[in-house]
Amino acid sequence: MNIGEAAKISGVNAKLIRHYESIGVIPKASRSESGYRSYSESDVNILSFVKRARNLGFAMKEIKKLVSLWKNRSRASADVKSLAVKHIEEMEQKIAELQGMVKTLKHLSKNCRGDNRPDCPILNNLELRS
Repeated sequence: MNIGEAAKISGVNAKLIRHYESIGVIPKASRSESGYRSYSESDVNILSFVKRARNLGFAMKEIKKLVSLWKNRSRASADVKSLAVKHIEEMEQKIAELQGMVKTLKHLSKNCRGDNRPDCPILNNLELRS
């Protein structure tokens, strides 16, 4: 199938398909006699896999590893779990950081009068400190 069909079936746009191919996430597409990319059902399955992994927030480096593990039928599930657990820990850290930012902004907003006066604790907090 051509790149448009592969994009439609996998839900990954053609530009991203070319990008994934260029960075080695998916194998290089075979070419027709006229030079157009041609994708197999297996290629589309990989694209769908990559899309689902991206939707779970995995980075491309991690996705490359996951694709490799997925293709390797003699893989150890411990290797896959290790990647997932590390990703969970990273996401939990980001969530904690975001919650901290929300808490700070709520506190600053609560203490800002929001009137016509120029004094603003939000801006004061953002101001560079020596």
